[in-house]
Amino acid sequence: MVKRKQLFFAVIISVIITAVLTFAITNTVSLSLGDRVILSKEDYKLVKETQKLLTLKKYIDKYYLEPVDTEKLMEGAAKGMFEALGDPYSVYMNEKEFKEFNESTSGSYGGIGVIVTDKDGYVTVVAPIEDTPGEKAGLKTGDKIIKVDDIDVTGIGLEKATSLMKGKKGTKVVLTVIRENRTEPLIMEIKREDIVLKTVKAEMLDDDVAYIRISMFDEDTGKEFKKALSEIKTKNAKGLIIDLRQNPGGYVTQCVEVADELLDKGVIFYTEDKDKNQVVTHSKDGKIDIPFVILVDEGSASASEIVSGAVKDRKAGLLIGTKTFGKGLVQSVEKLNDGSGFKLTIQKYYTPNGIDINKVGIEPDIEVKAMEIAEGQNPEDVKDVQLERAIEEIRKLIK
Repeated sequence: MVKRKQLFFAVIISVIITAVLTFAITNTVSLSLGDRVILSKEDYKLVKETQKLLTLKKYIDKYYLEPVDTEKLMEGAAKGMFEALGDPYSVYMNEKEFKEFNESTSGSYGGIGVIVTDKDGYVTVVAPIEDTPGEKAGLKTGDKIIKVDDIDVTGIGLEKATSLMKGKKGTKVVLTVIRENRTEPLIMEIKREDIVLKTVKAEMLDDDVAYIRISMFDEDTGKEFKKALSEIKTKNAKGLIIDLRQNPGGYVTQCVEVADELLDKGVIFYTEDKDKNQVVTHSKDGKIDIPFVILVDEGSASASEIVSGAVKDRKAGLLIGTKTFGKGLVQSVEKLNDGSGFKLTIQKYYTPNGIDINKVGIEPDIEVKAMEIAEGQNPEDVKDVQLERAIEEIRKLIK
């Protein structure tokens, strides 16, 4: 069995080398006689590096004290390539991890409902998902999760950390959390629930002011937003408040559908890849006919920043709140034949005015800081000064 695995590994490496050689032969004009080929410097380097992997594998098989699991070595090599990029958003996932990743952006799954990112090796909260155990437990943007149960998750990778936080409905998980301006870590015991992603909620705040909350951008958000707009029109809304606070992002296609309802014909955003190739995304001519404001905060990231950046640059509406998170990178998600997959950062996006918001964020037109929630205090008892200011501003626009 071991020899068969070794043979399989060697075949894989040979296929890679053959592919590189084939590419080099068909793309190099000058060839020498006999069985030698002329490679470009880059192709030769790739062949040498690939040969090094095979050499290391042979040494491990020959001398390592314990039995060797070739499949684990292959998984480790794949993960290592992505980790070496130093980009928290580029990740290789095995079959189980990739399945869980897809569940977290569509349908439902068992867990606590929190979006996290890697910041300096820490599992850092971007935003808890609305009406989930994570939000109810008091997790906040910027919290650093250092332990899940008794497992130290510092530096272990986002996919592993999020996998530990997921589980069957009704089971409990204990998080150890570092929060800014606190000397001692917080210990949070959270009961997992089925996290059902309903991302759009609409209501009338007054007779003529509508409120639409978008908690994240999943595969149905665009459709749900259009439905919400239709509902408020039947109620004769004269002004609209769109709440993107604590919205960690999601599908770019869905945020484009939302922006398309808010903007006249023009640029929503554009992307640029490593070769400086640009792709411009435009809105169609079909803007809503009532004034609107958008609420943002430090938990508004990625896709929600695409919407707010376009609205601000094109002066279509007002942004109220605090500076956004600052994630201006685009990832491609790919599934491999064996069920595994990966996310890879392939582009950076820019607002219509060419502003790079990555690690910078978007400043609101009107800054209003949220009131702090004291420990043990019910969030519903805290005055929402940002929303109050939004109502005040939309009233001015209606008049």
